[in-house]
Amino acid sequence: MISADLGQQLEGFVARLVEIGRYNSKSEVLREGVRLIQDREARLAALDLSIARGLSDAEEGRAEPADAVFDRLEAKYRAAADRAG
Repeated sequence: MISADLGQQLEGFVARLVEIGRYNSKSEVLREGVRLIQDREARLAALDLSIARGLSDAEEGRAEPADAVFDRLEAKYRAAADRAG
């Protein structure tokens, strides 16, 4: 079992969440908090992997210059605006 000192402010916040019925217990609040951190860490790991792949692609010459990408996007959206207008 984990025991944690949350400090007065966080302890009060957790207690209020239980008092108003948002959660059934302090443990439930803390479990949800840990799940949220777990989800954030997974998203950060995926982002780190994506960045590493992008850097590797750039280093290996498998990337398009930003100017070319922006020119292509600008042309695409200009054409869409012309069709809509």
